[in-house]
Amino acid sequence: MSSIILITGGARSGKSRLAERIVSSFGSPIGYLATCEARDAEMDQRIIRHRERRGAEWTTLEEPLRLTETLVAADGRFNAILVDCITLWLSNLLLTHDDPVKVLTVVRDFAVSAPRLATPLILVTNEVGMGIVPENRLARLFRDLAGEANELLAATADEVHLVVSGIPLKIKG
Repeated sequence: MSSIILITGGARSGKSRLAERIVSSFGSPIGYLATCEARDAEMDQRIIRHRERRGAEWTTLEEPLRLTETLVAADGRFNAILVDCITLWLSNLLLTHDDPVKVLTVVRDFAVSAPRLATPLILVTNEVGMGIVPENRLARLFRDLAGEANELLAATADEVHLVVSGIPLKIKG
């Protein structure tokens, strides 16, 4: 049975750096499951910065949609795996399925499967619901979906950390 740590916070709040420190504390071998796809030059640069910061001891797995299946296949290969990030995974799922009910079903399935893994998981997600109400339907749908998904994952997690302005606050566990 794995331990699950969920790290949430706003954009550029220091979530990934905290998650990297936690995963590194498990010792090598460590894994990084990237859910983003490089679709433009700016994202290419973000990916390069993240890889350089992590260093060579990390093994990177890339999977934008099949998170559960990829983690099951990697189970036992690493001392811990960082999933960065849940929010991009949700975005990928929503754009693929165009159905928030289907996406939440996938998230629920993940929330049931993740604790059964032997490998500890550190999940990074964004808190997107603390700002203004978005003006368009898709953005509101995504905000609501992210809130529900984060709630499901926080309930499953052994620990939850909120990162604000680079300062982590342990709020569960």
